[in-house]
Amino acid sequence: MKKPHHLREYLLKAIPDLSPDQDRLLIFANQGSLRSTMAGGFSFEQSYTLDVIITDYAGDIDVIGVVLFTWIAEHQSELMANHEKGKQSITFEAELIDNSKYDINFQIPLTERVIVKKNDEGKLELSYPAEPQYTPFEKPTNVILTDSSGHELASWTTTEKEGYSMAFMPPGKNP
Repeated sequence: MKKPHHLREYLLKAIPDLSPDQDRLLIFANQGSLRSTMAGGFSFEQSYTLDVIITDYAGDIDVIGVVLFTWIAEHQSELMANHEKGKQSITFEAELIDNSKYDINFQIPLTERVIVKKNDEGKLELSYPAEPQYTPFEKPTNVILTDSSGHELASWTTTEKEGYSMAFMPPGKNP
């Protein structure tokens, strides 16, 4: 699992209050499962709930939320892009301690793909593909659809859109 370690480092760098006493940031992977279809080898997907616990936090809890969402946008973007998944993308519990600090537990559902391939020596190698990324929508453009002889079948102008679209890998070999 790569994401728990990466998120821990991200939080420690982004939230100055956590750096001096890093033991206040606890991370656990719970309810984990592995899934493989054996299609083309032993590659698999891990899914788990990541518990991110911050103790004695005296800062604004909303700051942690913003930092978590910036990390999720890059490392588990479907939690933000998929409306149904987004309803439960991050859950949390917080306990007010002495009217000035919180103990907070965020639960984040994560997945990670692990690609297993045989190398030239016949040994199995692990690799970890990057998550699909969203790209800004392109500006409106004129589109013309023609047949193979160049005869125009239809034409239109795409609409102005705000937001992002998924940058899918082209079909073909897996990474």
